[in-house]
Amino acid sequence: MSNSMKITAGQTSARTLADLIRAMDGQRAVTITYVDGKGEETVRTIEIHNVLTTSKGGIILRAMCRTRGEMRTFSVEQVTAYTVHRIRFVLPVPAEKAEVPAAHLACTVDEMVDMELERDYPERSWVLVA
Repeated sequence: MSNSMKITAGQTSARTLADLIRAMDGQRAVTITYVDGKGEETVRTIEIHNVLTTSKGGIILRAMCRTRGEMRTFSVEQVTAYTVHRIRFVLPVPAEKAEVPAAHLACTVDEMVDMELERDYPERSWVLVA
């Protein structure tokens, strides 16, 4: 993977997400340019530990922030540029933050779709047909 800065506006969101997930799987640090809730641009180097969806369909990253030294949440929509580094994770994850609730785990695409549909439409029973 290249060490050059990638501008998210110049590529699809699927490509951005794929690169970030690949970095997480390879335990590679990522430097992001991020627009925070106040509209201010900040640069952070993070270690991504989880990629989740919000109830409104947004995608968020749960990552250890090397600047703050703690677990933080970043919205992928607010990442304007990123660089995946060769350096591996170095920050210890606090024990209470390291555990992922079992309700968020899906081993297959079908399980993930079921989980998302059940979250959005809890009153219905969904069965995927292959």
